[in-house]
Amino acid sequence: MLLASLISASKRLLSAFLALLAITGCSDEGDEKPGFGTVAPAGAASASVPIGKGFDFYVLSLSWSPTWCRANDPKGRSEQCERGRGLIVHGLWPQNEHGYPQFCPTRQSDRVPESLGRQYLDIVPSMGLIGHQWRKHGTCSGLTQSDYFAVTRAARERLALPAELASTGESRDLSVASIETAFAAKNPGMTKEMIAVTCEGRLIEEIRICFDKELRFRACPEIDRRACRRDAVLLPAAP
Repeated sequence: MLLASLISASKRLLSAFLALLAITGCSDEGDEKPGFGTVAPAGAASASVPIGKGFDFYVLSLSWSPTWCRANDPKGRSEQCERGRGLIVHGLWPQNEHGYPQFCPTRQSDRVPESLGRQYLDIVPSMGLIGHQWRKHGTCSGLTQSDYFAVTRAARERLALPAELASTGESRDLSVASIETAFAAKNPGMTKEMIAVTCEGRLIEEIRICFDKELRFRACPEIDRRACRRDAVLLPAAP
């Protein structure tokens, strides 16, 4: 009886020991599997954003429509000017640290099909402007037409507009510093070195935001050097 009891106890201990080894082995194996229980690094590019090539970074150029319309379409006949728009996307421009490429050779068509362009009229309200931006800038992105405009929309959607730039109902003066501060406050990770306000005389012209290829805000000293040198600019009302 004693011998049988000892044998039974030994079997139970052996079974428990083998089970513990199995659990430990499974845990180690699971930890070594790529991606198991890991977190993507902070700031990683979204898989949905195509990555361009052949340049260093992007500038997203936003145009204050009332300034453009005052000079080019005071009667408000174009789609850009007939709806009282404020900031619209002028373009997404591939840039180098010094200078920028333009009108690059590509196997893509020069013409943007209307079926594609019309998907972006809510942010770039002119088929003519859409076509021009593709030919001058998009051809230098290393992307297809559809990917270039998809990245353009993604860049615009990553940017939150401050309330100061939301209304076009009346003309008003704003300091350049306050515009930059408002954008930086509204967009985590942005600093004043990543934004440039341009002007035509005393009228605001554009706001230019710098992104890396993964659409993270980044500094761009050369763009900043070309910014408006006035302390304040006038934001004309929509015509």
